[in-house]
Amino acid sequence: MEINYTRRNFLKTTGMATVGLMAAQKANFASFSKSNKKPNVIYILADDLGYGDLSCYGQDKFKTKNIDKLANEGMRFTQHYSGSTVCAPSRCCLMTGFHSGHTTIRDNFDKNNARVSLRKTDVTVAKVLRDAGYKTGIIGKWGLGEPGTEGTPNKHGFDYWFGFLNQANAHSYYPEYIWRNEEKEHLPGNLNGDRKSYVHDLFTKEALNFIKNNKDEPFFLYLPYTIPHSDLDVPEDSLDLYKGKYPEQPYKDDEFQTDSPRAAYAAMISRMDKDIGEISKLLKKLNIDENTLVIFTSDNGPSPKNGGDPNYFNSSGPFKGGKRDLYEGGIRVPFIARWPGKINPNSFSHHVSTFWDFFPTMVELSESDYKGDTDGISFLPSLTGKSQKEHDYVYWEFTIKGESYQAARKDDWKILRSAKGYEFYNLRYDPRELFEVSHLYEKEFSDLKLYLKTARQDNPDYNFYLE
Repeated sequence: MEINYTRRNFLKTTGMATVGLMAAQKANFASFSKSNKKPNVIYILADDLGYGDLSCYGQDKFKTKNIDKLANEGMRFTQHYSGSTVCAPSRCCLMTGFHSGHTTIRDNFDKNNARVSLRKTDVTVAKVLRDAGYKTGIIGKWGLGEPGTEGTPNKHGFDYWFGFLNQANAHSYYPEYIWRNEEKEHLPGNLNGDRKSYVHDLFTKEALNFIKNNKDEPFFLYLPYTIPHSDLDVPEDSLDLYKGKYPEQPYKDDEFQTDSPRAAYAAMISRMDKDIGEISKLLKKLNIDENTLVIFTSDNGPSPKNGGDPNYFNSSGPFKGGKRDLYEGGIRVPFIARWPGKINPNSFSHHVSTFWDFFPTMVELSESDYKGDTDGISFLPSLTGKSQKEHDYVYWEFTIKGESYQAARKDDWKILRSAKGYEFYNLRYDPRELFEVSHLYEKEFSDLKLYLKTARQDNPDYNFYLE
């Protein structure tokens, strides 16, 4: 029997985020909730940080002691996946709860090489949380709506917004202006080549203020930092910690150059780690630590093009590929969740989870009455030690420079498809995706081939070249 995997039938046949499932999840959450105040949520998103770029995930050339502390006091996921292998579509999956075969935004550029913005009809997790009584803020890089469009953060559920709308502008760590809500805020210290306002530091300052200002009510802070995305640029007080520590080859592109790209890469991550430590200290000082879920992850795998040298740092960890790949190194990312008293310290989850799972997780956590579709499954049971529903399939697609790529995972099986054909791997025995086994497991291979052909819907803004 042929299975119809159109968007709505796919959701129904897999049971993903149906009304009944959400009701059961609410009951599950209520069973362990002891506080009348809904928990705060801080979601910290690094930019182009690989699975192996944290010392708690194996990095041995520099340390991330504050992020490691989050992991030691919380849970590490070993099989968490980003929404895509580049910025904008990955963040779209996170915000809307759909995989990249169903999202409005599926690449950094559309078929006409223009940016695509969220539509008015797109429902974000921020809107759901705001409707559930949360104060919502985003500080950092948005990438889902250009100025003057329907896709800006304040039009999609965020009460407060400070940062970059356009991801290309976010390449500079000393920009001439930044957005505060719907207005440009100029940074005079960065005019005429001056470098006085390092934007990452501004993000941290704004994040600390947002937490202070909203400590007495439930809040959702989405903190998409731009570190360690290019440019590899960091103040000297951080860079000096690593200068001379690594063998270097100067890096230069059309807009930026540095004599110490490896040192800069390590220094940027260390600076972010230091600031995450400041956020953790503030939560304790304000006595809201135990009622705050803190999540740390990355939007996709490490970039081979920014000079940071992911091969030297083993940034993809044990996996093949990186940013712009649908191999594991491009989409499997570190994921840490800390919530004292709710998440067991120094614990691990091997549950296969995704960016589009965050939406239904927040529906459950906030006890929202939202009843719309998603492609996701709440991972709140995994966080709290309850029985966890698993994905039947997870899916990605990506088009770049006139070539399209697909990938899907079912259990331990993973399929990839491109213009060159299919690849098929068993991730349990071959997590590096070195041994193609489609000829040995024809039934499993055929099942995933069928799923690839029917898991998606066309989007008129993007060409798809694999029909």
